[in-house]
Amino acid sequence: MEKEETNTLSEKEATSLTSNEPLSKLPAFGSPERAAAEKSLRRKLDLRLMPTLFFIIILNYIDRNAVTSARLQGLQTDLNLTDVQWASVIAIMYVTFCPAQIPSNMILNKISRPSLYIGTCTVLWGMVSSLTGITKSFPGILLARLFLGLPEAAFYPGSMFLLSRWYTKKELAFRMALIYSGTLISNAFGSLMAAGILAGMDGARGIRAWRWLFFIEGAVTICFGFNAMWLLPDYPHNTRWLSKDELHLAQARLADDAGEADQDDAGDSPLAGLTMALKDPKVLLFMLMTLCSILGCSFNQFFPTLTKTLGYNTTITLILAAPPWIFAAIICCANAWHADRTGERFFHFSFWLWCVLIGFIIAMSTMVMAARYISLFLMALGYVGATINLVWVANVIARPPAKRAAAIALCNGFGNMGFVAGSYIWQSSWGPEYRKSMGICFASIVTCTTVAFVIRQLLNRENKKLDADELAALGSANRARVEEAARLEGITLEQAMERRKGFRYLS
Repeated sequence: MEKEETNTLSEKEATSLTSNEPLSKLPAFGSPERAAAEKSLRRKLDLRLMPTLFFIIILNYIDRNAVTSARLQGLQTDLNLTDVQWASVIAIMYVTFCPAQIPSNMILNKISRPSLYIGTCTVLWGMVSSLTGITKSFPGILLARLFLGLPEAAFYPGSMFLLSRWYTKKELAFRMALIYSGTLISNAFGSLMAAGILAGMDGARGIRAWRWLFFIEGAVTICFGFNAMWLLPDYPHNTRWLSKDELHLAQARLADDAGEADQDDAGDSPLAGLTMALKDPKVLLFMLMTLCSILGCSFNQFFPTLTKTLGYNTTITLILAAPPWIFAAIICCANAWHADRTGERFFHFSFWLWCVLIGFIIAMSTMVMAARYISLFLMALGYVGATINLVWVANVIARPPAKRAAAIALCNGFGNMGFVAGSYIWQSSWGPEYRKSMGICFASIVTCTTVAFVIRQLLNRENKKLDADELAALGSANRARVEEAARLEGITLEQAMERRKGFRYLS
């Protein structure tokens, strides 16, 4: 117990790390001792933060997409829903989910305990998901989906922002890929879990199997949400289960990464951060790119329906829906690992969307089972590129945190409007070929990668300016944040400014 009191931080001590009092001396930047200390800190974070976010995002997507599996076992029939009403059930969640992400991330940047915030939101969406199982009409399930979007809005952009507060720009893509692979695995595991529940619990205690699906999956989410409240870290100045020296190092290495401390100035309010993000042309381009990417990959919401075109029963269909997502999850992590090693973003994002285009061409050309199943694997690869999307945003819109939080939420919130449009383009009357649906998605992905190329050229032009005149790198530097970076590292302001000259955008 005495050892724990020595090594952990009280809230008062944690707050002192943001004051102007002297800090303990860190190992010299670039020294073996510094590398060892950073490796130890990363390991501690990786063992606690990463598994927690990974499991939450699996639950997030399982709860969100449970309706698509439930449809195969009679939800649409039992509630007497027309195809238009069914599309509305899918789309309505995004009416709250998309806009709520922006104020949620703005709040997350200002509160001191993101662990409690994210954990509470997890419990709330688990409750709503469970209650979906008692709905008996179109208005009922519509309201349940509408309310589901509010707490779910906090998680994905919030987890991206939380990771960006702990990891450097060349560590972020792989960690985000590990988290995002949870969404891909959720498509696989969710289908397998649904197959078991739907096949084995129909009529248990007089309750339809699709209702049990919501009850069970929602209950699991509620339980884990309470655990997440103490498993997740807070910020690098106030996390209770890290020592004072570890928190000092966590802040210093982020300052070294961008040449500025990762903190807001006095005037960087949430509204100011939103304003800065909206005025930045790069953010607007990222928003358009994300929208087109998500619309182009909107088949995710109807993947069991597409798999059913292979001609098998419900159980086999749900089992066959799993392998493409497991394959995509493996490729997702490998792609992000390489993206971190190289610092390249455009091709690691776009290449996998081009694979989706090939998948669409195959699926639109034939109804042969083997070819069509291969096309599903290629389509699933589109979500490999999606991993890089918000990482790229966080890398480019690095400081201040208020602007970064708003930019991440704007891109993901606006981008998810693609799911709203996508809910209406996969109409059953267009099946089983779904050529019109795939044609719309094809055009959207072409637009997406074109915008990504424009962003790449814009960033390369900015980097060439910095190469030509390194003093230009200081033009956008914030003096207060550079001074704080110098204080954290224990160096002079002049030395900190020299390091700031090395800043470049990842393209």
